[in-house]
Amino acid sequence: MRMLRHPYIVKLHEVMATKTKIYFVMEYVKGGELFQQVSKGRLPESVSRKYFQQLMSAIGYCHSRGVYHRDLKLENVLIDENGDLKVSDFGLSAVTGQIRADGLLHTLCGTPSYVAPEVFMRGGYDGATADVWSCGVILFVMNAAYLPFYDSNLMMMYKKIYDGEFRFPKWTSPDLRLLLSRLLDTNPATRITVDEIQSNSWFHKGHSMIIPLDDELTVVKREEQDKLMALNAFDIISFGSGLNLSALFDDSVLTECVLISSSIGEGERVVVAESPENVIGKVVEVVKEVNVRVKKRNEFVVDLVARNGEGVIRIEVFRLTERLVVVEVKGGKGIYEEVWNRKIIPELIEQRNVVRG
Repeated sequence: MRMLRHPYIVKLHEVMATKTKIYFVMEYVKGGELFQQVSKGRLPESVSRKYFQQLMSAIGYCHSRGVYHRDLKLENVLIDENGDLKVSDFGLSAVTGQIRADGLLHTLCGTPSYVAPEVFMRGGYDGATADVWSCGVILFVMNAAYLPFYDSNLMMMYKKIYDGEFRFPKWTSPDLRLLLSRLLDTNPATRITVDEIQSNSWFHKGHSMIIPLDDELTVVKREEQDKLMALNAFDIISFGSGLNLSALFDDSVLTECVLISSSIGEGERVVVAESPENVIGKVVEVVKEVNVRVKKRNEFVVDLVARNGEGVIRIEVFRLTERLVVVEVKGGKGIYEEVWNRKIIPELIEQRNVVRG
């Protein structure tokens, strides 16, 4: 949200943190959710068009800056006192730095009835085309006052989404039917793009150019965007229990500190300035000195098994930002204390400063 300054996106003014809470100071949008308007009945086509134009202006702007929302739905679209739309809730958003070597995103997230079919197929997906699908669902609901894909059985609903099985209400105009068919195309390769939407005849009626606010307000520079690469609100909250998060926003600290979170069930998480490969390498090297067997589950998940069979701990490593990784450990008490606390933690920490929650 710090990267984005647009008339139709809720502004984030400030982020503050204490040891137990995170505070987001955001623009107040007092008109409520778009969902509340549609729950009273379908919107006139002209009103649906206006909101959809504003929505696509905001989402096109996000995509141009490498931000993919991934949870677009009526509940995450707010209306201000002027009757204009504001996109909110970027808690599941992704940025270009999270795209894998295959050029795709892979995290399965979103709201089931709004999720594009390629997302739940788990083969990777393009964030922009997935957002376009969700925008198509929003436009359909504004026109129809019901979801295009719905079933009380979740798997049946996924089948309807996968098959593109929906029906237009009888009042839908031919031009809108054509646009919705392109938006809800189950093939992401042939689905309409944001640029194509903005030249569509139905969309273009009464459309005026929206000027983003970049020139009026200070925005995060490109190099600062890279620092925030994989760190979104979901990450902050999920790793923040009992931890003073102010260090996460201080670049001078990131290269020096290992941040150890509070416990998670039968284990804990450690955030360390290290590569995943080096962390696994250190773990394997350290346990050679003790009576423990290493069993690799995959490249970044290992089980440490006591040779007497009296304990197992699992260590999983995954990336948090470009320079930080999370090491999550869970397991038996005996081997946990002997191997994790006395052997592995000292090796990971070395001479760095430590902050404990």
